[in-house]
Amino acid sequence: MKKQTKAIRTQTRKTQYREHSTPLFLTSSFTFESAEQGKALFEETEEGNIYSRFSNPNVTEFVDKVCMLEGAEEGIATGTGMAAVFASMAALLKSGDHIVACRALFGSAHQIITQILSKWGITHTYVDATATEAEWEAAIQPSADKPAAKMVYLETPSNPGLELVDLAMLGRLKEKYGFILNVDNCFATPLLQTPIDFGADLSVHSATKFMDGQGRVLGGIVVGRADLMQQIRFFARHTGPSMSPFNAWILSKSLETLDLRMERHCRNALILAEALEKHPDVATVKYPFLPSHPQYDLAKAQMSAGGAVVTIELEGGFERVQAFYDALQIPTLSSNLGDARTIVTNPNTTTHAKLKPDEKALLGITPGLVRISVGLEDIDDLVADFEQAATVSAEALRQSV
Repeated sequence: MKKQTKAIRTQTRKTQYREHSTPLFLTSSFTFESAEQGKALFEETEEGNIYSRFSNPNVTEFVDKVCMLEGAEEGIATGTGMAAVFASMAALLKSGDHIVACRALFGSAHQIITQILSKWGITHTYVDATATEAEWEAAIQPSADKPAAKMVYLETPSNPGLELVDLAMLGRLKEKYGFILNVDNCFATPLLQTPIDFGADLSVHSATKFMDGQGRVLGGIVVGRADLMQQIRFFARHTGPSMSPFNAWILSKSLETLDLRMERHCRNALILAEALEKHPDVATVKYPFLPSHPQYDLAKAQMSAGGAVVTIELEGGFERVQAFYDALQIPTLSSNLGDARTIVTNPNTTTHAKLKPDEKALLGITPGLVRISVGLEDIDDLVADFEQAATVSAEALRQSV
């Protein structure tokens, strides 16, 4: 069976009530049939549920679906996407280890690497997304001031700049040097890109985004190699970033429509990007499947579609962004993304506000940058609204000068 069929048909065993849809298992704990079974469950010689911090049927169903979609051996779900990111690092790194990361990262991931892991004696090196294979290799190798990389962590496409990293290239380097290749696959989803196929050891997601797709619940997930997942599971079991059974139930049902939603998201995003690229009052447009994207060929090679996120640059800085927001009629103003509803945000003042000015400059996060999470609305309505907002905001700025 193909992925979409499995995403719909994979579910827990029916109970004695013969339900069609998986029921909610809203329980903190599970019972034992005997003292011997309790002992076996805790010794892990028998599989089964003990306590919902460890496992729960709803959470297991969600994890099984994502493992299937990603081609992963095992996985673990967490309460949020950032809990998944943190667990994928903290469980596998120790004092004295070195992590090499793509410079283009979500703000909270940057803070984990620079402000939290650093307190534990874990050092880091940043590499540009567009770096050559030789530059990545130099960062990975040991030197006088750092050990060899224990882990390479990246987002592709990145948030918010939509920069791509060559997964096949890093897969080759991983085979040569033996580091852990950890990929945040949130923007692409497993339907557009499967990092494990390129040699990644772990694939991480904020399930809050496209996996939910309707802005309802928080969640995160890490899937990958069984030996690494065993260590991450131990970490999560004892530190407690567990996913709620209710959230897992929502997310598992949402995966049944992920294929349909991503098809519409990607179609709308490409059409909107093409329209705005032609608009005289939009300075620049960035989208992986636009031929003008500097890594267009790489995007076509490792992704099946360009995703749902478009970024545009508006001349006039934050004042222009304010006027643009005021003119828009359809989109929501929010720092979230991956929703059925189109969302816009200004990363400079929201998601990446805590970065230093020089860090923002390196990532291309300018005062006039707008990240658009393109939703499922009628594309003609979206194009008309964004075009008029670009025109109106440009005229308002000209009149204010």
